[in-house]
Amino acid sequence: MSPPEPKLKRTIVFIDGQNLHYAVKNAFGYAYPNYDVKLLSEKICLDQGWKLEQIRFYTGTPDIHDDAFWHNFWTRKLAVMGQKGIAIFSRKLRYRNQTVKLPNGQTYTFLVGQEKGVDVRIALDIIRLARENTYDVCLVLSQDQDLSEVADEVRITAEEQKRWIKMASAFPASPTSKNTRGINKTDWIKIDRKLYDSCIDPNDYRVS
Repeated sequence: MSPPEPKLKRTIVFIDGQNLHYAVKNAFGYAYPNYDVKLLSEKICLDQGWKLEQIRFYTGTPDIHDDAFWHNFWTRKLAVMGQKGIAIFSRKLRYRNQTVKLPNGQTYTFLVGQEKGVDVRIALDIIRLARENTYDVCLVLSQDQDLSEVADEVRITAEEQKRWIKMASAFPASPTSKNTRGINKTDWIKIDRKLYDSCIDPNDYRVS
């Protein structure tokens, strides 16, 4: 017999900031992370009838010596998120050289910042908080398929604890979206343009 579905579904939202940004850029054309994740989380949970308990935001950030503009942007934006009660995990980007071949046959080498450890931190937190019986619904704003294995672990935890747990992934969707899939083995929630535009942060943290 399946465990009963709780009437009040405690929900924790886990947001991969960079994954969400690039999905939004691809779907809606916005050039920088202009989302208000608190408002976006609240509206998705309200639409689903879930009780939002906590928002957890994860992102890589550049060092001020590598990219002062984006370092300052994220410093400002994360500070405001923290004031709103959002739990934040940030890690410095690591850089490597990437070389591309140009149409004229020449090559061009440039630095590329890469996140290290952000997806692992999300996965560990999802599993830990499931085992601590902190949520009934795990809502992930990401399309990172590496997290499909986490869905298996959450399912195992539900079986061990004999309780109902749902894992869902929400992502921007439009006719221009290249990636139209949520995380495998989760429920998919599509964020359309109307919903996203109602959750744009009025503050522009790009200003100096």
